[in-house]
Amino acid sequence: MLLTGKKVLIMGIRNKWSIAWGAAKSAYENGAEVLFTCSDMENVEKIKELISEIPNSKLYTCDAASDESISNCLEQVKSENGKIDGILHSIAHANTEDLRNDFIKTSRDGFAHASDISAYSLVAISRIAMEKELLNENASIVALTYYGSEKAVAGYNVMGVAKAALETSIKYLAKDLGEHTIRINAISAGPIKTLSAKGIKDFSSILNVVEEKAPLHKNVTTKEVGDAVTFLFSGMSSAITGEIIHVDNGFSTVGV
Repeated sequence: MLLTGKKVLIMGIRNKWSIAWGAAKSAYENGAEVLFTCSDMENVEKIKELISEIPNSKLYTCDAASDESISNCLEQVKSENGKIDGILHSIAHANTEDLRNDFIKTSRDGFAHASDISAYSLVAISRIAMEKELLNENASIVALTYYGSEKAVAGYNVMGVAKAALETSIKYLAKDLGEHTIRINAISAGPIKTLSAKGIKDFSSILNVVEEKAPLHKNVTTKEVGDAVTFLFSGMSSAITGEIIHVDNGFSTVGV
């Protein structure tokens, strides 16, 4: 198994349909001990019930908009579990009106909010994890992004801009973290029916287009994305950092 003896932290678990859950199951099936964080705005008891399916898992609350909350969370993770080998950043949010309306109508506050939660939180988590010496040598950080960072996807709007910032941040973080033998990459997953996806107008039409146009003529699953996360957590990807890896059945390679 690829992750035997490793501990990984899945940040941003929401429910059983989330990519974070797919990643957690894959990590566990590959031998990892799995820890979780969720926002204190989520239904914590329901999430505790969900993660009970993974033996010895633990749940911590973390407000990704607060450096103090991130610091307290990661300090607790380390004090209870020691150093860890991987972090999945599965954290993103934009105001509903900024997804439903045309991008040109994005408010200043809405732009700042989406960028802060969806992009800057990765920088903060990476920095604080290093300050607290949370990560083992050769640890791996993975983030989740989407094709809407590269092309204008109807309904993705300000989240596309935030994901573009996330992807560029990963390239700069790779340089800084690499000096400490830490890798960081992102997976650009194809569209999946998650809770977050419900906020995107006409999301089902995007699924139909991908199924029609992608070289493999199907939509990606949380298991497939989760397995890619496991690969990036593992020593099998030891020479990969600063990359955005598409797991989308080839859709991003297609023109018209």
